[in-house]
Amino acid sequence: MEPLHKINIIIHVTAGSLALLTGIFVLIKKKQGSVHRISGKIFLILLGIVIFTGLLGVLVFKLNSFLLVITVLSGYMGFSGFRAVRCRSNIPKVLDIFMALLALASVTFFIWYFSAIGMIWSPVIIYSTVSYLLMAIGYDFGRYLVPKEVYGKLWLYEHILKMVSAFSGLLSAFTGTVLPQYQPYSQFLPSVLGSLIAIGFIVHAIFKAEVE
Repeated sequence: MEPLHKINIIIHVTAGSLALLTGIFVLIKKKQGSVHRISGKIFLILLGIVIFTGLLGVLVFKLNSFLLVITVLSGYMGFSGFRAVRCRSNIPKVLDIFMALLALASVTFFIWYFSAIGMIWSPVIIYSTVSYLLMAIGYDFGRYLVPKEVYGKLWLYEHILKMVSAFSGLLSAFTGTVLPQYQPYSQFLPSVLGSLIAIGFIVHAIFKAEVE
């Protein structure tokens, strides 16, 4: 099992590093056109690989890492952000509801699992990560109650916030692993940075919409 474990780690780290580089490219490039769409899809594919190999690490190779919960958060935000721009409406879809419930079940399981093995983590990380995921899921269900004419272009702001959150969550997991001596700051500061970037993009999008 040891060689397979090492291979899984190599794939996990490689995919995560490439996802971060792709995410940076997406952030700095123009937010329209085929380049943005293709690079965004590549980011999501790499993120999917990170999540899959991370799950293998915990469930198969018994790797004790709460940072995987942050990765699950990134995965859900990436999926939901992609769906926001794909559907561009708040009409309920079975796939979206299923993934929201799956994300909720996953984080509940990991909290139970890490509690069972006696793993101790920083409260600021566990509370902020779980709370943010629960707020995102709560919003995704709550938006179905908003009239379609009121919902308008909220899908665009959802897309921005969720995709940037997916990137910052992945960055948080990366820095938390590479710089463990600076925890919890190495874990939550990337999320703070991501929030500021998302706010900046949303404000720009609102201003651009008003001008047009």
